[in-house]
Amino acid sequence: MCTACNKCFRLKAHLNKHKQIHNEEKLYSCTQCEKSFTSQRYLNRHMNIHSSAYKCTECGKCFASNQLLTVHRRSHSGEKPFECTVCSKRFSQLTSLIVHTRIHSGQRPYKCSECDKAFFKSGDLNTHMRVHTGDKPYKCAQCDVGFTTANNLQLHKRHVHSNRRPFDCSYCEKRFKSNGELKQHVNTHTGAKPYSCRHCSERFTQIIQLKSHLLRSHNEGSWFTCHICQKKFTQSSSLRSHVRRHEGAKP
Repeated sequence: MCTACNKCFRLKAHLNKHKQIHNEEKLYSCTQCEKSFTSQRYLNRHMNIHSSAYKCTECGKCFASNQLLTVHRRSHSGEKPFECTVCSKRFSQLTSLIVHTRIHSGQRPYKCSECDKAFFKSGDLNTHMRVHTGDKPYKCAQCDVGFTTANNLQLHKRHVHSNRRPFDCSYCEKRFKSNGELKQHVNTHTGAKPYSCRHCSERFTQIIQLKSHLLRSHNEGSWFTCHICQKKFTQSSSLRSHVRRHEGAKP
């Protein structure tokens, strides 16, 4: 497996040849998009996307090779040919299975050079490094706020710039912007407390309650401090509401 991109090869010689693409200058640019490549061969392969040579008949998405299209089709068919020998969990891609097996062995080969954290996947390490560099490459087109991951950007758009609430509670009339919010709300009806404290026996219905408990009772986490009066809050939303009172704003 390539440690830079997690791509797998049957022969070590093929892996060594592949590694060169991570070290070479990308001189071959696509005329139809902003991507660049280390060789004409890789550029030609990429152009299959623009020519729709390998197009999914289910959703219309195009791919650079027939192999990638085959893997993608499994997302429609539900086929998962790769099975974990430990827990029998199945995957649609071999690389996903390889990464999964590290959970059973405890193997975390991707170590942060700035702190003691280690990760199962190289992509997780790359994302983590943004904590140290401050890099936020995913920018909101509406307010220009930056985020470390695409998922956080999507959550921001949904919660800040959208009023859609497609998730209905079956117990009451409340609606929510995400399935995660709905699940935590349902816990208030069922009495379920799936979030447990690692330090004591306390359990909570919502993750925000657990975070508040960890901060107040075990000093784990970060306070949100008002820059005007130094009052502390467990949630950033509570701090924002508090600051508005200083400024005389009506939210």
